Amino acid sequence: MIRKLILATIVSLWPALASAQQVQKPVLLHAAGSLKNALTEVAKAFEISTGVPVKTSFRPSGLLREALAKGEPAEVFASANMEHPLALAKDGKAGPVVLFVRNETCAFARPGLEVTSNTLLTYLLDPKVRLGTSTPKADPSGDYAWQVFAKAEALKPGAKAALEAKALQLVGGPNSAPTPPDRNGTGHLLATGAADLFLGYCTNADPIAREQPGIRMVRLPANLLVGADYGLTVMSNASPNAYRLGMFILSPEGQRILARHGFVAPGLPRER
Repeated sequence: MIRKLILATIVSLWPALASAQQVQKPVLLHAAGSLKNALTEVAKAFEISTGVPVKTSFRPSGLLREALAKGEPAEVFASANMEHPLALAKDGKAGPVVLFVRNETCAFARPGLEVTSNTLLTYLLDPKVRLGTSTPKADPSGDYAWQVFAKAEALKPGAKAALEAKALQLVGGPNSAPTPPDRNGTGHLLATGAADLFLGYCTNADPIAREQPGIRMVRLPANLLVGADYGLTVMSNASPNAYRLGMFILSPEGQRILARHGFVAPGLPRER
């Protein structure tokens, strides 16, 4: 009799237990490597606020898009450009794409390289200066570097071809050497001598300053400046909690966290 009562109780509670189990299932967040520090903090804040765990995967956006297009399980995709999530949306694999933060391309110089914004193009073209970039197509950071090269052509004919030929695609590709997990990739490459100058995201400035104080960030002059629009989407057939995470990233709290990490957060309310 007692066993029947226990069984009946379990059966009656099964919908609630199943629902609770579903709530605790982690939301799968796939995001660009440049978002690792910021979205790790956002994910923790979301977990504290909602009790819903988040499982993160940070990789170059182009490689992520390829993996998601092939069916890798994912729910929220935060890309370092708009094109990759838009491609998934066009194929019916993701929903609408929202611009959720902005970044810029900056140059980072090893200690002792006395480069300024005004002399940057001269140093970029100098055959003795090793120029590092990420890998185009696989990583938007590399695509943005190539856009810088295209702008350089208007200032100095032949610059585009010269820069594309000398650029060392050191990170962001499928076969790139891994960065130590506790190090910023750009700072690590400059500190180890793999490059003298590196074109990467301006948001690298703070982590590099903490890890490698001798490395300097150099702002690109206006005629070379390239911005980066980051796109957010929720994958098709994602859980309701995935939409909650997406909205949290767009919320003032999520946007404030992103802004603290150096991103331009368009979702922040105007100051009064």
